[in-house]
Amino acid sequence: MAIKLLEKFVRLRQSASGPRYLVALDIGTEFVKALIGEVQGETVEIIGVGRQRQRLTDMQGGAVTDIRGVVENCDAALRMAEKMSGVVAKDVVVGIAGELVKGASTVIRYKRAQSSDPIDMPELKKILDRVQYRAFERAREQLTWETGMKEIEVKLVNTAIVDVQIDGYRVTNPIGFQGRDVSIQLFNAFAPMVHLGALQSVAADLDLNLISIAAEPFAVAKSVGGQDSGEFSAIFIDIGGGTTDIALVNNGGVEGAKMFAIGGRSFTKRIAQVANVSFEKAEDMKLAYSAGKLGPKGTKLVEEAVNADIKVWLSGVELSLAEFDKVDHLPAKILLCGGGTGLPQILTALKGSDWYKNLPFARKPVVSHISPSEVNRVVDKTGKLTSYADITPMGLANLGLDTMGGENLTETLIKKLSRAISA
Repeated sequence: MAIKLLEKFVRLRQSASGPRYLVALDIGTEFVKALIGEVQGETVEIIGVGRQRQRLTDMQGGAVTDIRGVVENCDAALRMAEKMSGVVAKDVVVGIAGELVKGASTVIRYKRAQSSDPIDMPELKKILDRVQYRAFERAREQLTWETGMKEIEVKLVNTAIVDVQIDGYRVTNPIGFQGRDVSIQLFNAFAPMVHLGALQSVAADLDLNLISIAAEPFAVAKSVGGQDSGEFSAIFIDIGGGTTDIALVNNGGVEGAKMFAIGGRSFTKRIAQVANVSFEKAEDMKLAYSAGKLGPKGTKLVEEAVNADIKVWLSGVELSLAEFDKVDHLPAKILLCGGGTGLPQILTALKGSDWYKNLPFARKPVVSHISPSEVNRVVDKTGKLTSYADITPMGLANLGLDTMGGENLTETLIKKLSRAISA
């Protein structure tokens, strides 16, 4: 029956042509979340929402382990969103996470041969290509070292300009400036081809037009804070089912992204072990506890279980932040999202201990959750996007607005700069 339904909706998608509609597909370890949005100029209005729980064998640590199972779950989530919206959209942005997704900023400096000539678009494109090649080599070397594999194929998934300086003078757009010494800092996110290939297969089996695969911490970081603001700085922590994703935004630019394999499932497994119950029962207990609806005995069991692992999780946060060693200081603002952040101990651990003192914080960080209303350019028309877990798919929808034209990543940067010139 499930296969027949899947085939039916694939046929519908094959006949659909909705250039004004966008699908954001967050394929999480615990849940698949699908949003359908109607593109309205520079915003996207969410008109359909769907969620489907994943099986334990479908995903591990943010990576797909059973393509067929994930396809069925995605189809179920899409059908819910399609039923709510009354439309069948085809263009999709898919999120990617996991320990082997690498995001970091790269700086390239060079001397221009003709300092009196204004920088034009062809020269800028050449510069950006050079920076991305250097970042690509560094990402491949890092993954080779981490996995022990001599040759590992990686691909660029997201890119953004962090900083541009000409003769030591910071500019927001280098086009038209003269000067000899040019320095460009570019954030790039890379992922192994095996992970990307799995997501491409999922999209193909659903007959969706895959316009972008986005690193989820990058999508979240780019979707919150003043649009194109050069002043906004924050640390984003997204706790999903299989991973914790951390992104650093400094002066409006994404500096880097780190991930480690501790998420909501880790806490659920510990609860199951301590309470001697099934994983499903432990998940229900965790959710009830987070909502303040668990009885005294169950609350004590969950607290005992979570407290055993929260220090390990906090150590993962410390180690990840310590790897941002190219910044003079870390922003004193921490923004949380993801279903895993509903556990009270997460907020307590970040607010109540001295964990931050060995890191380059100027002062104790202020910690808060991101509200769905804070996501840029995304308007919820359904009233269903109320959870911390909804921030990531909303971030993907925001990012999808920049890729609806089908440009490659360098072309998207050039397009943004062109808009800045004509503004």
